[in-house]
Amino acid sequence: MILRRSHPSDKLIVVSRQITVQNELGLHARPAAEFVRVANGFRAEITLIKDQQRFSASSLIDVLRANLDCGASAMLEARGADAEAAITRLEKLLVEFRSRKED
Repeated sequence: MILRRSHPSDKLIVVSRQITVQNELGLHARPAAEFVRVANGFRAEITLIKDQQRFSASSLIDVLRANLDCGASAMLEARGADAEAAITRLEKLLVEFRSRKED
């Protein structure tokens, strides 16, 4: 018989925020790859939700399939102990993309 006990640190934390892509070229290959790299640095499960479709933020193909052009809005959702930190960091990264000049 296996017993599982809940521990306070096991609580599922879910954080979601609306984001709008401000980068002129949208979330194309290079910034999408960086977005995925940063997302994979967190333990939380991070998802982009656009037009009622869910895309894994840990998959470059999914992030590109989300088709986040300049001005596009999506919901960024994270589930896990570091969800708040993940959302905050990814939002900051999207702002950084806006101020970068592309090669």
